[in-house]
Amino acid sequence: MEHRMIFAGFGGQGVMLMGQLVAYAGMLEGKHVAWIPSYGPEMRGGTANCAVTVSDKPIASPIVYEPTAAIVLNQPSLEKFAPQLTPGGQLLINSSLISGISPRVDINQVCMKANDLANQLGNLKVANMFLLGALIGLTGFIHIESVVGALKKVLPPHRHNLLEVNRQALQKGLEYVTSCSQGA
Repeated sequence: MEHRMIFAGFGGQGVMLMGQLVAYAGMLEGKHVAWIPSYGPEMRGGTANCAVTVSDKPIASPIVYEPTAAIVLNQPSLEKFAPQLTPGGQLLINSSLISGISPRVDINQVCMKANDLANQLGNLKVANMFLLGALIGLTGFIHIESVVGALKKVLPPHRHNLLEVNRQALQKGLEYVTSCSQGA
């Protein structure tokens, strides 16, 4: 199975970190991965996105034209990437910062107040992890334990104090979508 994903938002929201973690986690699970970052001209607050592919088979091209999933953290990213999703794709929206959803009816859309949930955990920087956990819960393309293992490799040692709050955010994101699907 091949999962082609776009993670997008403003610089500083952890977009690239999500991409790196997914790529590392995929490698830890013995899968084929590709990761391509794309930055706007600004250092912080500008646009940022990355394309990640995780596959059981070799990847023909690292460029993601038709993503099967997208996590969008701001309104411009919703407008740009929602139309690109394949029918049946997963669109995860940070509804703390985005009002509304895509007009598409052929995709699954999940709205999560990720910033609000992150503030409840005491660290706004883990908002992206709630959405990544939700994507894992919806697709099962990698395991949360692999993402936590990747965090240990990606985060510098002086940031390892953040491993637990990131793990909690991932788990709560996964639980959010599994409880929604069981209640439906």
